[in-house]
Amino acid sequence: MIDELRSLTLPEFDPSEETRMSPTVSIIVPVRNEARSIEHTLRLLLTQDFPQDRFEVIVADGVSTDETVPIVRRLQAEFPNLKMVFNPGRFSSAGRNAALRHAAKDVAVIVDGHCHVPDCNYLKHLSAAFETSGADSLGRPQPLDIANPTSFQQAVSVARSSRLGHNPDSDIYSNRAKFVPPQSTAIAYTRAVFHRVGLFDEAFDACEDVEFNERVHAAGLTCYFTPAVKIVYEPRNSFRSVFYQLSRYGLGRAKLAFKHPHSLSIPAMVPPLWVVWVILGGLMSLLVPHLGWVWLASVGFYTGVLLAAGMGLGWQRPRRVGLRIPLVFVAIHFGFAWGFWKEVYQQVRVRL
Repeated sequence: MIDELRSLTLPEFDPSEETRMSPTVSIIVPVRNEARSIEHTLRLLLTQDFPQDRFEVIVADGVSTDETVPIVRRLQAEFPNLKMVFNPGRFSSAGRNAALRHAAKDVAVIVDGHCHVPDCNYLKHLSAAFETSGADSLGRPQPLDIANPTSFQQAVSVARSSRLGHNPDSDIYSNRAKFVPPQSTAIAYTRAVFHRVGLFDEAFDACEDVEFNERVHAAGLTCYFTPAVKIVYEPRNSFRSVFYQLSRYGLGRAKLAFKHPHSLSIPAMVPPLWVVWVILGGLMSLLVPHLGWVWLASVGFYTGVLLAAGMGLGWQRPRRVGLRIPLVFVAIHFGFAWGFWKEVYQQVRVRL
């Protein structure tokens, strides 16, 4: 598989380019049906305080059925450094690869079509971070603190940045510059990285970045994490959308574990195992009364932890935000578990 990924065609690489000051930047934007936000995101990128000939924006469209493509076409008439390529594979992983095959700058950074770029100096910070750190890749914070969020979005933002809401091994909510393992944070790379480890694995529809970063880490390449290149993501606005988002994360994590078994950590296994206990323990307690008391105690403890977390995290926030935080945790934990076991079932079925 690694050899296949390495064999995919990339622009010719000249090692001397890596030594030039102030690297030029290719911005990779994989999208599918992002008409609601794509123009806002692209304008923030295309109007950066950075020489226009030193960066390019490459949109990879995954067969959108809304107005995404016409919007990008209209913007192309306004910005000569905006390119669009088509991604018949639809997955974000395939879109990243399609855009990377057309990238011509020194470094490449991935920006999703629904992100918020904090300021007009983003590319300056990105280029400077590569120049000063000498790292092979950069990691960035990805907070969910958008302007004018709904009460549910505020609850999602608070919950996701807490220890109960994301993998504690991840630095995506950190605010301290440092060298870190690349697995959960790297999102910008020198061109040499792709020639070293290949492109993204197109079998992945989620966690393709984590899988790629596993190979970056295995190759001994470095990652510098810096708040200067943070990107703000928009939090989901309903229980259903949070559940679906985390189910995709769970699916990707399970697929990652089958490809890279060492990537499976204890924190990642807690939600899947907890949900198994909630379901099977509840059923078994109907047959074994004493087990039922243990089950009730554990569910009561879990409920108490979520309510306490909601009170603590919701302190000095509107009451309607604090009341929604425990509900968000349920969507996070059970959504992740659903996706994880669904993919485990698929993987086992294929192998059998």
